[in-house]
Amino acid sequence: MLTDSHCHIDVTAFDADRDAVIARARAAGVSRQIVPAIAFAAWPQLRSVCARYSGLFPAYGLHPMALPEHRPEHLDALANWIARERPLAVGECGLDFFVQDLDAEDQRRYFDRQLQIAREFDLPVIIHARRAVDAVLASIRRIGKLRGVVHSFSGSDEQARQLWRLGFRLGLGGPLTYPHANRLRRLVASMPLEQLLLETDAPDQPNCGHQGERNEPARLCDVLRVVAQLRGESEARIAEATSANADDLFRFPE
Repeated sequence: MLTDSHCHIDVTAFDADRDAVIARARAAGVSRQIVPAIAFAAWPQLRSVCARYSGLFPAYGLHPMALPEHRPEHLDALANWIARERPLAVGECGLDFFVQDLDAEDQRRYFDRQLQIAREFDLPVIIHARRAVDAVLASIRRIGKLRGVVHSFSGSDEQARQLWRLGFRLGLGGPLTYPHANRLRRLVASMPLEQLLLETDAPDQPNCGHQGERNEPARLCDVLRVVAQLRGESEARIAEATSANADDLFRFPE
């Protein structure tokens, strides 16, 4: 049994065949998926999709790459939405210093307030950090008393250790399946297994061999296989441990 800790199954890329995609995921042993939000306007659709299928669990937030869509009042709406909906996490939120024309200070304002909301509701936070891990670490320290996951982690070993000490796990998926991802592969081979979550980020970040294709949660099995090979452990052991890590972080309902 596997947990996809980051999957955007609610987006339009899956509208035509969502039933089949979820059926393939369940047949592959992916029994649970965390579905993080991107922007205010999409929260109702995300809620509807997660209510329609068992094993889908929503998180609500404001993604830094959707910054042009965000408005300050969406932060108050987020707090109200979380108070009413009681999701398992806040997110996806964070910082992206790779994409041009996304104002860094605006990103920080939205990110820091979402961290505060996560702390206020005692929820884990799902963080996007692209070329911004040090800035993310600074915000986590500034707000304090947080836990969560930095998804699609691409930082250094030292940044990983700092995140672990602050109560954060690392989410890893498709990029790990590429043979040239040497630094990431070395990290996964040696990191504490209790700090690892598996993810697909579907429909994005397709695995090696599927470049240019829509990613989907059933392909989490390929990520599992690579992790097991890198660590010299069985796939069953990795599946069990990473699902237990997801349980510990997200506190899935019985």
